Amino acid sequence: MNSSFCSFALCITLIIFFFPVHGRWHNHAKNHKHSHHHHHFTISQPPSPSPSSSPEPANPPDDNDGGSSFNATGFFDVRHYGAIGDGTTDDTEAFKIAWDTACQSDNDDYTVILVPYGFSFMIQSTIFTGPCKHGVVFQVDGTLIAPDGPDAWPRSYSAHQWLVFYRVNNMSLRGNGVIDGRGQKWWDLPCKPHRGGKGRTKAGPCDSPIAIRFFMSTNLTVEGLRIKDSPQFHFRFDNCRDVYIDSLNITAPALSPNTDGIHIENTNGVQILNSVVANGDDCVSIGSGSYNVVIRNITCGPGHGISIGSLGNHNSRACVSNITVRDSIIKVSDNGVRIKTWQGGFGSVRGVSFNNIHMDNVRNPIIIDQFYCLNKGCLNQTSAVVVSDISYIDIKGSYDIRNPPMHFGCSDSMPCVNLTLANIELFPSEGDIFMDPFCWNAYGDLQTLTIPPLGCLLEASSRSILETQRDYC
Repeated sequence: MNSSFCSFALCITLIIFFFPVHGRWHNHAKNHKHSHHHHHFTISQPPSPSPSSSPEPANPPDDNDGGSSFNATGFFDVRHYGAIGDGTTDDTEAFKIAWDTACQSDNDDYTVILVPYGFSFMIQSTIFTGPCKHGVVFQVDGTLIAPDGPDAWPRSYSAHQWLVFYRVNNMSLRGNGVIDGRGQKWWDLPCKPHRGGKGRTKAGPCDSPIAIRFFMSTNLTVEGLRIKDSPQFHFRFDNCRDVYIDSLNITAPALSPNTDGIHIENTNGVQILNSVVANGDDCVSIGSGSYNVVIRNITCGPGHGISIGSLGNHNSRACVSNITVRDSIIKVSDNGVRIKTWQGGFGSVRGVSFNNIHMDNVRNPIIIDQFYCLNKGCLNQTSAVVVSDISYIDIKGSYDIRNPPMHFGCSDSMPCVNLTLANIELFPSEGDIFMDPFCWNAYGDLQTLTIPPLGCLLEASSRSILETQRDYC
């Protein structure tokens, strides 16, 4: 038996070992239960995925084996479709051919598209389109890099997005590799507000691409990757269902504009677990139309914290419900756990739980802001997105004394109701002067005393208030 056949057999054995076939995403998700058992006041540190800490991926079969053997086994190395992987050659067309071939493969199980270890592939803005005949594993063990800034971005390509997966079902984007958005030159556009430059901007094109976007897709898994320096959002999920995210490491400079780590919009059935996000905007942001979302064991910061919103902009309808954030760390951030809505919107945010979260020098650890506005020209409006049934349990740590540790700024016409707080202990990160919490038109229940004392929360029968509220959801 020759050596080429041996290496091929070894590779296929490893593929079967590392990529077991999952009949449905639901069963797959259940097999990823977090192994730590959390008790009160205990938070486990999420891992920091790194390619160097994982065993080197198995090499694909030799080139001499021919392309037909890859199709027969459901294994598609992008180099066998023309990709060079030298970091400068445009490998876009090779990736598109590899995707189309794998997507339409008659292989009975999952097909595997391999981005091999030790290579850097530069690809342009691309849409990978489904549905595929079977599930697809997009295995990134090497490096994917975007074109180097706006001048290197072809004018015929969309400047709103880089890598898009559209109408894809039963897909896994995984690996030990790196996805590099090369965002610095986008952040330096004159239209971007530079906080170090007094926030000045100039006229001109200001579009910046989202690094990775999933649109109208279901049964998705994203795990194990490092992604850095996206020009705008790192991940965005629009109109998706059943999304499982695990062990990501997302990084961008603290002053990089609009570099949200993970944003979801009109998406439901989401789990975001065991990940590290340090960036220039929200670690996780939850937009309208999202529900049944669990965020657990996240290390967030520096950044803008974990946010629901902003919601209701331009008098729009916004509906968010059944959100759980727990067992996480937020550090050196502008915000901790935040709900932000614009005046004039309508709809509701209901059924949100923030539980067992440690704050480390956070400027606004707990904040509801129903007067969210990006400039000084926002007008007072009577309608508002309803905020109700929000619980804060076991929120502890330290806060930046420039802002109150708790801020409940609720609409004049639509008060926040059914707020529940217990075991809140927040201390100034410097000195021993406590800032008083801020409340405006906020109703709720203190199940225990808080530190500092929350004396401004109003007590009232929520039923009488809710009878006057219409959330249109």
